[in-house]
Amino acid sequence: MTRCLLPLLLAASYTASAVVIRHDVEDAEYQIPVSAFPALADMPGEGHGVLIAPQWVITVAHAVPSECEVTINGMPRKVEHVYMHPGYKKPPEALVNDALASGDSSRLVEFLADSDDIALMKLASPIADVTPVALYRENDEVGEIVELIGKGATGNGVDGLAIHAAHRTRLRRAFNVVVGADSRWISYTFDTPPLALPLEGISGNGDSGGPVIIDHRGQKQLAGLASFDRYYPQSSVRAFHAGLYGQVVNSVRISRYITWIERVMSDAPQQEG
Repeated sequence: MTRCLLPLLLAASYTASAVVIRHDVEDAEYQIPVSAFPALADMPGEGHGVLIAPQWVITVAHAVPSECEVTINGMPRKVEHVYMHPGYKKPPEALVNDALASGDSSRLVEFLADSDDIALMKLASPIADVTPVALYRENDEVGEIVELIGKGATGNGVDGLAIHAAHRTRLRRAFNVVVGADSRWISYTFDTPPLALPLEGISGNGDSGGPVIIDHRGQKQLAGLASFDRYYPQSSVRAFHAGLYGQVVNSVRISRYITWIERVMSDAPQQEG
C-alpha cells in the first residue's frame, strides 16, 4: 500500500488505452461528449481510472499518478491513499530497452502478462455528483462486444499512432469483441475492414486504465481496464508502431479481481491521520 507513486514509464508502444479508429470511418463518429461517461477519472497529464464507489477509483497500477489528485466530472478530487495489488511487478528497464532494440517484444510481453496491473485509489471525500460504475462479475466475457473509452492519442489502423501525438485529446469510444480471457486478462484484436465492427477500435497510447465496458442486461458494467498491447517479432521497424490493424490489446480482467477489490475497500480505514 502507498499514498502516491510515480507512474511506470514504459515505452509508448506498450502503454494502452487511447482509442484508435478505423481508417475508413470519420473521426467524428467516434467522438462523444464528456457527459456520456462522467465516471471517467482523468489522471494528471494522461491516464485514466473509473469511479466504482463514491470514494473509490480503480485503475491500472502502472498509471497511478505522482500527484495526489484526479479529475472526475470536470472537478479535481484529492486522493487519500493508493492501494497497489501485491502482485504488480514493474518491468526492468533493461527488458524494455532490449525489446525496443531487438524488435522482439516476446520476453517483455511475457513479463507484463505475469503481473497484476491493478490499483485502487481512495478519495479524500465521497463523490455525490457522479454515479459509480458497477463491476462486471461474470466469467463469460469471450464473444461479448465491449465499449472502449478514452481521451488519449488517436490514429487509424492503416497509419497507426503518430509517435509524438498528444496523449490527451477528445473523448472517444469504440467497440470490439473479446477474443480471449485468462486469470488476469481479457483481450481483443483490431480487425481489418470489412471484418471489423462498424465503429471498431482498440486502445492505444496515453490513457492506460481506461474502461472496457460490457452492456449487461441494459446496465453498463466495468469488465476491464486497458493495460498493454501485444506485439510479435517482426523484421520491420513497424513492429513497435502502435495502433495498426492486427494488434492485440490486453485489459485487466475485473471479474478475476472482485475478491481483492472488495477486501481492500472493506478493510480500508474510514479516516487516516
